[in-house]
Amino acid sequence: MADSVADVDAQEGNSSSLQTAKDLFSGAAGGIAQVLIGQPFDIVKVRLQTSTAYPTALSAATSIYRHEGALAFYKGTLTPLLGIGACVSIQFGAFHAARRYLEDHRHPSLAGTPLSYSQYYLAGAFAGVANSVLSGPIEHVRIRLQTQPHGAGRLYAGPWDCVRQLRGHGALYRGQAVTVLREAQAYGLWFLAFEWMMNADAARTGTARKKIASWKVALYGGLAGEALWLGSYPLDVVKSKMQTDGFGKGQRYKTMRDCFAQTFRAEGVRGFWKGIGPTLLRAMPVSAGTFAVVEATMRAIN
Repeated sequence: MADSVADVDAQEGNSSSLQTAKDLFSGAAGGIAQVLIGQPFDIVKVRLQTSTAYPTALSAATSIYRHEGALAFYKGTLTPLLGIGACVSIQFGAFHAARRYLEDHRHPSLAGTPLSYSQYYLAGAFAGVANSVLSGPIEHVRIRLQTQPHGAGRLYAGPWDCVRQLRGHGALYRGQAVTVLREAQAYGLWFLAFEWMMNADAARTGTARKKIASWKVALYGGLAGEALWLGSYPLDVVKSKMQTDGFGKGQRYKTMRDCFAQTFRAEGVRGFWKGIGPTLLRAMPVSAGTFAVVEATMRAIN
């Protein structure tokens, strides 16, 4: 997240390895909260991105509820519940490790001052790239489960069956190049936006960062979530299209570049923003909840 946690975690006596363990544990708690809050929004987003059957987010949500039931909004939840906890754990562990590295390798005259915003972006981008190793296949499986037919037409018995079939096609890491780009941009912006708001609040009120109220941490986290998606959404659309594509002769998109080109030819610029409404609606509570839970966990274990 950011230095509201960083300041709490910098207490005397904390070794670097112990602090990294705390970062990872807090991130895992935040990841579980993220999945439970955001999964219903996410399935609507994926259906809008990968299908032309729904004109609006409301129609998609209504159709899912009517034809598949309320539990359908949590289709494919097991994979992200296990995996996203690990992903968010990596995000915060990698971000704080990169932040500490940058702080330790700058001019001594800058000791005790915040990093530049470009450095926060770089630390966040590093966290995103590190996270992509897990998030690529986890999101691929989740998207396949979210978009498969309902009832007798199901393609996968569950997440592990989906993994087995994708591996059989050699496609578990399909869309990984665009996933890496999306993660770097998204988390660079996420941490950058959060840092900017936290630093501005601390400067305006004269309050130590670790004393900033939890509701403000959640608010700034939610707004950072909006920045994350506004800055990376077209990459996410391409990723979703590639990860719901067919196999063999049924495969439409050969490469990331081909997917960009086909999307633009068929749908224009608007095609890269399908589903942005429910995504932004989801981003505020999900990101706020993630930051709030990570913050609360970090303060508790310290």
